[in-house]
Amino acid sequence: MRVWTRPTTAPSSVDLGVNTPGPGFLDATKDVDCDFRLEPIGGTTPKFHCTLNGDRVKVKYGTGNPEIPAQVAASRLLSALGFAVDRMMLVHSVRCHGCPPFPAQALECLQKGGRSSVCLEGASPSHVVTFEGAMIERPFPGDPVPDAGPPGWAWFELDAIDPEAGGSSRAEVDALRLMAVLLAHWDNKADNQRLVCTPGRLLPDGSCRTPSAVLHDLGATFGPLKVDLQNWRQVPTWTDPQQCRVSMATLPFNGGTFAEHAISEEGRQLALNLLRPITAAQANRLFETSGISRYPSVLAAARSPQSWTDVLLRKIDAIANAGPCTPAAVLHARGE
Repeated sequence: MRVWTRPTTAPSSVDLGVNTPGPGFLDATKDVDCDFRLEPIGGTTPKFHCTLNGDRVKVKYGTGNPEIPAQVAASRLLSALGFAVDRMMLVHSVRCHGCPPFPAQALECLQKGGRSSVCLEGASPSHVVTFEGAMIERPFPGDPVPDAGPPGWAWFELDAIDPEAGGSSRAEVDALRLMAVLLAHWDNKADNQRLVCTPGRLLPDGSCRTPSAVLHDLGATFGPLKVDLQNWRQVPTWTDPQQCRVSMATLPFNGGTFAEHAISEEGRQLALNLLRPITAAQANRLFETSGISRYPSVLAAARSPQSWTDVLLRKIDAIANAGPCTPAAVLHARGE
């Protein structure tokens, strides 16, 4: 299983103020038209599926939905650093053809056994509902891994990655763990991650050579109360900076599937090599254009992108000032 690929563009050269490039790229200033799909949808925030230029995509909407700016900012940053994430693209608006006035509530109504005539009242092929400031999800390229068992992967399963079988190194896995702590990604149940077989890795027998471990749902980040500057500032990077131990035990659900871990020196250095080139100007654009600093519920200090940037840079400094950590080979010999 692979968790990281060296980025083709240096992180210092990435414009974090625009949607992540790739197939199906959408400009954040554009209005997008799509056709509503009558499909069940999980989770607790407003969303629905629709067809956009022949592709099935997920739309999240709602000006008071904190998951939109959180996912946009987190996915842009992680993608720029080389980690596998679904692309979360802001658009000026989504014009949904055939949508009921409140699609999430309509879908929930149907899932609870409501009559279509009641749940979908107001919907018709000619009816268009516009959602401003919506987010469109573009999945990480590839296919679901066949015969991989239950969907998704839990963070404790990263311990089973074997570099000798083509999986990621301990350094790469530890760098990913540090990024999860930096973002306070506590809602990390297996459903919020996916295994994907990227093009070229499918074997003749139908199995996948070194699938990619994709981060799918990063909505509960920059908190832990989702886009909450004060609490994000207070979340410690380390439980023990001398021994380079990380934990999410103080976060909701005791950190979910993220168990306490010792970070290797190689992992700390890789994370630093990726994060240090990010400039304050880049980070300011990230927090401004993702909507984090404009989210309606943030306090006055959090209205400034620089306030968020200061916390990010402070967390990077905390990674730099820790250790030196134990080498990966020594941790492996200890069974850690």
